[in-house]
Amino acid sequence: MLGNKNANSQVLVDMAEKKTRYEKLVHVYHSELYRFAYWLCRDPNIAEDLVQETFLRAWRSLDSLLDQKAAKPWLLTILRRENARRFERKQFDYSDVENDTLVDDKSVTLDDEMEQTVIQRQIAKLSDEYREPLLLQVVMGCSGDEIAEILDLNKNTVMTRLYRARNQLKEALSRDDEQLKGAS
Repeated sequence: MLGNKNANSQVLVDMAEKKTRYEKLVHVYHSELYRFAYWLCRDPNIAEDLVQETFLRAWRSLDSLLDQKAAKPWLLTILRRENARRFERKQFDYSDVENDTLVDDKSVTLDDEMEQTVIQRQIAKLSDEYREPLLLQVVMGCSGDEIAEILDLNKNTVMTRLYRARNQLKEALSRDDEQLKGAS
């Protein structure tokens, strides 16, 4: 009887520790995951669903996270896989309507706002192989090693893709700039 009581109390302690770890993960990473999810899907409701699914899967697999320093790449990997599952489950209707753009409340001038919109559109035009590493670095602040782990790529491949993404973005923005100068 005493052994059973000790086992029950140990289970309760283990569950409390798991709950505390989980709550810390949610508190620290929720906003960053949401921001990345929004960049991936451009829909606030879908982004929130992706984050919820990510944390649900994280709860189920929390015991597999042995190194707390690996939490961010681990969660980003789960989120990316959840986003991929979204396309496996549902066929979307396509339309010619352009994607909504993010609104930056901190921009002071209309020029700043327009510039940011142009940059966001150009990033969205990049192919996935270049856009994802760039977003992971710029939006999520991940290092090359973390991006390599999240995308399951060699670090050199990641660095090459980041270089090419920046160059493609720079070329596209300079073309847009030249077109604007030619129009005026």
